[in-house]
Amino acid sequence: MPRGGSVRELPNFHPEDDSEKLHKAMKGFGTDEQAIIDVLAKRSNSQRQKLLVQYKTCYGKSLIEDLKSELSGKFEEVVLDLLKKPDVYDAQELRGAIKGAGTDERCLIEILASRKNKNIQEVFRTYKTEYGRNLEDDVMSDTSGHFQRVLVSLITGNRDEDIPVDNDLVMKDAQGLYEAGEKKLGTDETKFLTILCSRSVPHLQRVFPEYEKICNKDIEKSIKKEMSGRLEDSLLAVVRCVKNKPSFFAWALHRSMKQGMGTDDKTLVRIMVSRCEIDMLDIRHEYKEAHGESLYAAIKGDTSGDYRKILLELCGGDD
Repeated sequence: MPRGGSVRELPNFHPEDDSEKLHKAMKGFGTDEQAIIDVLAKRSNSQRQKLLVQYKTCYGKSLIEDLKSELSGKFEEVVLDLLKKPDVYDAQELRGAIKGAGTDERCLIEILASRKNKNIQEVFRTYKTEYGRNLEDDVMSDTSGHFQRVLVSLITGNRDEDIPVDNDLVMKDAQGLYEAGEKKLGTDETKFLTILCSRSVPHLQRVFPEYEKICNKDIEKSIKKEMSGRLEDSLLAVVRCVKNKPSFFAWALHRSMKQGMGTDDKTLVRIMVSRCEIDMLDIRHEYKEAHGESLYAAIKGDTSGDYRKILLELCGGDD
């Protein structure tokens, strides 16, 4: 049974009281960062949105601008990220992954492979509103080949949802994936893309075991054999999200902290902020199952500075 998020709606939420706590935390000499954490990391996103309005009502000032004037560095970034609505935050991360020199393909893959249709469609609209640009056009200008086609397919937010699983189609798709890869010389990448990016999650969860029966190989191993580069990465992410989304995020978090080249802060923060209300308790469970160490302990050991405190709070416990 899903465990859910580590951050939930606070019962008896009083935005006036929280506004006062935040104002006091930033008033005078120095800033009480723990007080800021105690409020913002323990309220749901919808409650934080109400708090933004209430703070301005009480003090005639923007909470975001006051926080910017008092905070700095990664701590400031995480605090401000928490105050963004989910679609605005995803749009911000996607824009950051595309603009400037180079492309953060991992960010594009992570967000587009893991969000539901409704979320992707909201982000598409928000991206246009926030940046005056078309997300699909921007992704196409920064990527190429079959990898580009996977991302564009995911951006449409048109995966089958809430339809009964057709057993005949399950068997046809399992056979089709086998014939597109393991059975032939070369690979029909388009067949993989069509099935993996358009079929429903329940459907694909039935396809993968049937596929393994046909060729005696897990679909992930076949993708690793048949694909390479970012195309491989993107299709593996799709498959892993279908199989077990919290496990996918646990894997991504571990990779962000165990690369041997320092912590990938952007990925670490993005997952902690975006998943804390959705499935962080499940991610924690999967992380410990896979790595024999709690996510809390991993964050504590691999990060430093004030921003670590807020990530630990979002983690929701050490188990």
